[in-house]
Amino acid sequence: MNTLALFRTFPLSVRLLLVNQLAGNTGFYLLIPFLADYLLHDLALSAATVGVVLGVRNLSQQGLFLVGGSAADRLGARRVIIVGAAVRAAGFGLFAVGGSVAVVLLASVLTGFAGALFNPAVRSYIALDSDDRAADAFALFNIFGNVGSALGPVVGTLLVAMGFRLTAVVAAGIFLCLTVAQFVLLPDRPVARGATTVTGDIVTVLTHRAFSAFALALMGMFALQSQIYFLLTLQARQAAGDGGAAVAVAALFLTETITILLLQVRITRAFGTRARGHAMALGMATMGAAFTVPPIAARFIESRSDGVLPTIAAVAPVAVAAAILAVGVMAVQPFVNELIPRFSGPRLTGTYYGAFYLVAGVFTVTLTSTVGAAVDRFGGPLAWWPALLCAATGFLSAAAVTVLHRRGTLPVPDNAPPGTHAVLVKGDSDDESEQR
Repeated sequence: MNTLALFRTFPLSVRLLLVNQLAGNTGFYLLIPFLADYLLHDLALSAATVGVVLGVRNLSQQGLFLVGGSAADRLGARRVIIVGAAVRAAGFGLFAVGGSVAVVLLASVLTGFAGALFNPAVRSYIALDSDDRAADAFALFNIFGNVGSALGPVVGTLLVAMGFRLTAVVAAGIFLCLTVAQFVLLPDRPVARGATTVTGDIVTVLTHRAFSAFALALMGMFALQSQIYFLLTLQARQAAGDGGAAVAVAALFLTETITILLLQVRITRAFGTRARGHAMALGMATMGAAFTVPPIAARFIESRSDGVLPTIAAVAPVAVAAAILAVGVMAVQPFVNELIPRFSGPRLTGTYYGAFYLVAGVFTVTLTSTVGAAVDRFGGPLAWWPALLCAATGFLSAAAVTVLHRRGTLPVPDNAPPGTHAVLVKGDSDDESEQR
């Protein structure tokens, strides 16, 4: 079954949220990659101030995932998704009209907070509406998101040439259209009322040992996936040299997108017949192995002469690493998103998604800053130390997932292959559990 045919098999709500992911990523990435340059040159802010603005945006998103997830459980995922899209439209609109530090800071907070709202809510809605086909739904989610991530910078490059404010207006317009579309078309779902408070829900998540082990074992997934925007981008730039840096980075993202388009559904279907622990462990090991390719190749391509073919030869190993990384992500991500609701039960799905991505976000900041320090101190992006940090993250994660699988700690989807271990996980209240 191809991607389009699979897409048509899902209900309207899931299809709408998949299109939302494509359009939302397009709107986000047509602006965010150009924000730092706008702040530095158009607004003449200092590098330190730009760092604060960008840091505030990341912190307001990653630090509030748990808030957004809890809101989805308490208020309903649909409401939180709509509010999140509207808040992001307002944030991007402020970038279009603002020229002061206070305004761009507020815009950064709003755009980050919007992500914290709708990211857990969207995943919660898709997980509940796709039921036992959640892995397939999240495979499509990865495809649509990556197409948007690749399309956004291309559109942004064209718009920025006509002015950053126009770019911000277009980005705001995309999220405004998504707000209206979801308000009109996204079905409402009844919200289960729990007897506990928000604090009680968070305590339930934090004291859920099996889920905590799962989150810690797989927190490296998002951190390694994010390195295509950092370490692999730095490697592509160095390999290509100043003259070909932009083309090399574009080729990197194009390679990732094409790989996902061609293989995501096939990989999810292939691993869907196996135990989830095996699939996720193999995926994390593949992600880790991807980072060893560029430094190994750099030992054989020690100097790059001018010309198209030498440049292609220098950049090719980084593109290969991006493709291998994408294969690993495809083996892991759909099943991670499929299993989180199996830990949570239906009432706390958003809270559990929020908690997982909060842990993943904190680790992403930690790993990226550590990799950055290694790049500065140990010979640049193509040196061994940055690659080894990423590779070790993938291999350790694979080992941790294997341990969880062998101990029977991972929950089992309804459509799991026969003979797979089951695990008791927390259900809708503190004093009951159910077989999943």
